[in-house]
Amino acid sequence: MSGTAILFQDEHVTFIEDIDISVYQEIKEQCGCKTCNCKLESKIVNLGAVSPVYWHPDDVDWDYGY
Repeated sequence: MSGTAILFQDEHVTFIEDIDISVYQEIKEQCGCKTCNCKLESKIVNLGAVSPVYWHPDDVDWDYGY
């Protein structure tokens, strides 16, 4: 199952689309830590501090105006 992860970081929000729920769960486990690392597109990515995180089970319809 893939979807969109919504990450709240210090002063901004990051959306990561089309990721597997297992990657989201990996990020969620690290929520509140100083650094959050996960594997995206075969690369280890440091997302920094992330808290909180949310899951949207489908792609976000950006044309709708979220």
